[in-house]
Amino acid sequence: MKTDQLLQLIVDSVGDAKGRNISVLDVREITYVTDYMVIVSGTSSRHVKAIMKNVVSSLADNRRKPSGIEGEQFAQWILVDYGDVVVHVMDAATREFYNLESLWKGSLKEPESAGK
Repeated sequence: MKTDQLLQLIVDSVGDAKGRNISVLDVREITYVTDYMVIVSGTSSRHVKAIMKNVVSSLADNRRKPSGIEGEQFAQWILVDYGDVVVHVMDAATREFYNLESLWKGSLKEPESAGK
């Protein structure tokens, strides 16, 4: 699966799970760790987990497993690593506090289809 297909599946799955304020960051020219970051907010720890589970399930249906998942226990910030795309699912307070978009200035990309 190509990176753009992977990215689109992730954006679609967070949108399907009613993720809020979806941001896609193109970080290819800033870091070698990943190509894209998807940042999305959930309304509660339960919603954060549900978004993460929807991403993992949707990609498993397409034979993709994450190389790692971090933060599931407390569900304030769950990171799901798919190599070329890293997904950050956060509650609103955590997202506001860490403000990842400001750390990666200039890399914001509009998702092609995302439920806000």
